[in-house]
Amino acid sequence: MRVVFFTNTPAHVHLYRHAVDRLERAGHDVLVLGRDYGCTVALLDRFDLPYRVYGACGTTKGSVFRNLPRHYANIVPAVRSFGPDVIFGVGAYAAHAGLASRTPAVLVLDSEPTSIDHAISRPFAAAFLTPHAFRKDLGENHYQFRGFCETAYLHPDVYQPNPEIRDELGLDADEPFVLLRFNAFGSHHDVGQSGFTPEQRRRLVETFAEHATVFVSDEGGTVDLDALPAREFDVHPALLHDALSAARLVVTDTQTVCTEAALLGTPVVRSNSFVGDGDMGNFTELERQGLVVNTADFDEVLSTGVGVLLDESIGVEWRRRRNEYVGGLVDLTGVIVACAEAGGPEGVPGLERWRAGTEESGPDRSAPVTEEST
Repeated sequence: MRVVFFTNTPAHVHLYRHAVDRLERAGHDVLVLGRDYGCTVALLDRFDLPYRVYGACGTTKGSVFRNLPRHYANIVPAVRSFGPDVIFGVGAYAAHAGLASRTPAVLVLDSEPTSIDHAISRPFAAAFLTPHAFRKDLGENHYQFRGFCETAYLHPDVYQPNPEIRDELGLDADEPFVLLRFNAFGSHHDVGQSGFTPEQRRRLVETFAEHATVFVSDEGGTVDLDALPAREFDVHPALLHDALSAARLVVTDTQTVCTEAALLGTPVVRSNSFVGDGDMGNFTELERQGLVVNTADFDEVLSTGVGVLLDESIGVEWRRRRNEYVGGLVDLTGVIVACAEAGGPEGVPGLERWRAGTEESGPDRSAPVTEEST
């Protein structure tokens, strides 16, 4: 079998990298088509994936649209020459590549607000796979799994924290640290959205630095750390999840890092303009499980964060809730591999037809994750 995966962002590399590895080990031919965006190529290299870069774009809102014609001009011949049996991706690139090559395209996605992408992908996608908390009906070919896109690489059957991450970060064994992750808001689904202002970013650093070492991961590269009591998160981006797992606190205006921290059991506060009525199902579900604080109130961001830093028992309880909850989620990598080998989602264990409101039901739990397995 021949399989194509699209990795347009760093998160997509993580979403599919274990599936690529398992399929290759099973003797299948795999091609990863990657976009030079952020640290995507660095991750493709780090994990030794069989990739080709189809194009690049920056973190500004207009960059992706300016580069679209060139991207498609490279994607279509690459896919046709490879001759895949199935294509996996997250949005329009994969769906349209399927159309051009007459190949079924399976899209794994989790963001309800990307309505334009859904509209231009839906007529050409063979199937959509979304988390159980996804609230938007994508039609008769919409399937759901009990988990999140991030359980493809953070499920306890797949991920084990790196015990040397503190050495990589230059930290003492018991030194508490905070990771602040700031979004560039440059993707097409970020148009009209916003996160922390420059002044709020400064206040976050100065407030938390009174209680812990502060690391800043700034996607847009606009924060002047020389004037702040913080350190740049400058280790290899592949170590981000290890840092999230070891942190005392994560505060972010991004989406993916929030979910990642939650699934690792680290207290996380998320604040951006998506928060509120109509927020994405992932984050309302994680908050319902006590694994995320979503708030648009900046004072609440500060007070919640300081409370976590002052009371170590909060983190212990947070990890307990995570262990109980994640034990009932699927290993999404296994689902993707089974879907690839079957040529589609029909009959694949762990998938069922989408139906609204399933995040409210209790999980069919396997054994809870233990502290020793995290």
